[in-house]
Amino acid sequence: MNQATTTIGQANTTAIIFFLAFVSLTLGITYWAARRTKTTSEFFAAGGGVSAVQNGFALAGDFMSAASFLGIAGLVALSGFDGLIYSVGWLVGWPVVTFLIAEPLRNLGKYTFADVVAYRLKQTPVRLAAAVGTLTVVSFYLIAQMVGAGNLIRMMFGLSYEAAVLIVGGVMILYVLFGGMIATTWVQIVKAVLLLAGASALALMVLARFSYNPLLLFQEAVKQYGPETLAPGKLVSNPLETISLGLALMFGTAGLPHILMRFYTVPDAKAARGSVFYATGLIGYFYLVTFILGFGASVIVGRSTITQVDKGGNMAATLLAEAVGGTPFLGFISAVAFATILAVVAGLTLSGAAALSHDLWTHVVRKGQSPEHEQLRVARLSSLGLGLLAIVLGLLFKGQNVAFMVGLAFAIAASGNFPALLLSMAWKGFTTRGAVVSMLTGTLSAVVLIILSPTVMVEMLGRPEALFPLKNPGLVTMPLAFVVGWVVSILSPEPEAAGRFAEVRHRMHMGKDEDTVAPAAPAAPVVPATPHS
Repeated sequence: MNQATTTIGQANTTAIIFFLAFVSLTLGITYWAARRTKTTSEFFAAGGGVSAVQNGFALAGDFMSAASFLGIAGLVALSGFDGLIYSVGWLVGWPVVTFLIAEPLRNLGKYTFADVVAYRLKQTPVRLAAAVGTLTVVSFYLIAQMVGAGNLIRMMFGLSYEAAVLIVGGVMILYVLFGGMIATTWVQIVKAVLLLAGASALALMVLARFSYNPLLLFQEAVKQYGPETLAPGKLVSNPLETISLGLALMFGTAGLPHILMRFYTVPDAKAARGSVFYATGLIGYFYLVTFILGFGASVIVGRSTITQVDKGGNMAATLLAEAVGGTPFLGFISAVAFATILAVVAGLTLSGAAALSHDLWTHVVRKGQSPEHEQLRVARLSSLGLGLLAIVLGLLFKGQNVAFMVGLAFAIAASGNFPALLLSMAWKGFTTRGAVVSMLTGTLSAVVLIILSPTVMVEMLGRPEALFPLKNPGLVTMPLAFVVGWVVSILSPEPEAAGRFAEVRHRMHMGKDEDTVAPAAPAAPVVPATPHS
């Protein structure tokens, strides 16, 4: 296969049909959800009525971005075994979420992770600092997703970059603005099912050429590219770089605001733990499949063809779909990849809106005295504003290398959010000043060191060398945030916060009052009504 024989870059009728079908289905879900979204709780947390299985699929849908599907398959296709380092790093983050975060977060918070950090501390400074970290992560993640969407649709549908960004932004605004978390949850579930089905079908079509034996596929890769394709060490040769990347991927997952927000959608802590169990299984399976896709692309399509179409290898999975399934299957995989971006952007926008509405407006501006209808109105206005911002950012960063922005989002989440979240739940001596300084230090140091790193100074600006040697700053910024939070807390003791620590520990393990004493009335069902088959 060569570049001349691929239809990528031309309008694909199958892709357009599948994409329109997906958008029609999800807009129907949004209309259904909008009629059930009357309160702030329903807008941000689906009224707590999502089951563990549903939330597990939604978590997987939220996490399995186009970067996972297209990016990891491309890395494996071009780098061989080493490409798996990213997927393993992301996957290993989920046990951290299971054992450290899921249950306490569900029991202590309401809509955002700032609820947990601020539970026994002073509300205003903590929520302001948390909002800075949340909105920074969301903004950089949105840039990466929107620019990725523009490039993908330009390649897949034959549309202009600007038109693709406007379509993604417009549809996403409809999901979040009217349907809130209920609509976003079901968009993510539908997307997860489509992505898993599409990737599985593609992997089976690849393995069919090798008698359904992955070992034969790997042997062919060794035959074409040498034994080093199965050897580790090419992609990340510096041990410090490896550790730094691993820290960001592992603990960044436990600090991503749109992932943490999903634990408020389930009825209790047991369902929160179950959600992570199902999500981990789905995501682990998905990454194993992308490993097959990467090697399949390198063997069947060829590395030279992959880099001719896209030097970063991001089109490897789509080129493979065309090679083994023809243009119609390419259309289906393209539509699935686009659906993937829509679902992730919707989740990001909702988490940003929660920071603006719940943390800043309700607790900082209105000091917790905002009536329900006002909170809902501000939440919707925040969603609209963030959706428009996402479109503007996507247009402004056209043509830029945005790979570093995803790494920056994880580094900020691991440095700015995770240390304060963990210390607030685990350490009696943690104080308001310690929390604020920890979150701001982690966030700002991650941004500064990424700017000074080889990714920006050498690869983007063309400088001969970088001021900071590591591409990912997690090895420096995450311990720095922990140390700063500890030192400042020691120097500024807060007896009131320490006095409430026993209450925090009790609620972390026993649940909220309504969970243990008087269960709330069951929320409106979250599953769309379907006729019996």
